[in-house]
Amino acid sequence: MLLTLTANSLRSLLLAKGKPKPGTDALTLNDLPRFARDRLGLYGLTMSTNLLVGADLHKLDSLRESADKASCPCLVLTESEPQAFGHQDESAGDAVVERVMRVVRAAHRLGCNSVGLALSGEDDEDIFDHTVERLRNVLSIAERLEINLLLQPHKGLTHDPERLTELIKKVGGFRIGTFPDFQTAFKTPDPLLHLRRLAPYASAITASSIAFKPGKKPDTFVHEGYDLLEYVKTITSVGYQGTLALDYRGDGDVVAGIERTKIALESVLGSEVAEE
Repeated sequence: MLLTLTANSLRSLLLAKGKPKPGTDALTLNDLPRFARDRLGLYGLTMSTNLLVGADLHKLDSLRESADKASCPCLVLTESEPQAFGHQDESAGDAVVERVMRVVRAAHRLGCNSVGLALSGEDDEDIFDHTVERLRNVLSIAERLEINLLLQPHKGLTHDPERLTELIKKVGGFRIGTFPDFQTAFKTPDPLLHLRRLAPYASAITASSIAFKPGKKPDTFVHEGYDLLEYVKTITSVGYQGTLALDYRGDGDVVAGIERTKIALESVLGSEVAEE
């Protein structure tokens, strides 16, 4: 299993402009692949559109080149805002399709194999049908560019795993799947069942973490809130072997949070952790 980095977890260190504060690490987007590979020992990136606002083709090409040189490729580009594919207004729905098609093209430019996105809208049959139709339109472009569409669970239409997989089956094709998230699973009534239902349709999963406390042994840490180890065991028990994108969302030192997340995952995966 390949361990990768969710770029948003280092958002506080990424410099849009200006000088870093004294005594702090600071990164540009082009620094990120090398930092992920050399400092964190991770082997790929999940980028997000909120980090690429205003990026032109030159900036996308520059980031891809930096990622290639660091042997830490951009693998997934996520759309930061949920998209209303099921909007009843045709012009609004067309605008959503056009927006996501631009994201797909940007992902292809970056060398990604997937786009991750969440769908907004209530669980309604008309919204469901509109969503299926418009996702098929996006998928027609994504398939030609060899990009997968990965749907993230989200309140409303895709909150229930069975409803999300029903939607995927209705859209059809080999390039649409799920993009589960540990923290999202934690907020459901049965997190382990949630992951068991979605992991078989996933080619990427976000291993999100929120806080650590000192363990019983010196220099060890235990994740608070939910059991990272059980979550990893659950997805591997149903045969998942794709990427795990580390995403520390807690307070304090984000680099330390990512490193502790990595140690926790590796303690379960052992020899199953792959290196490119």
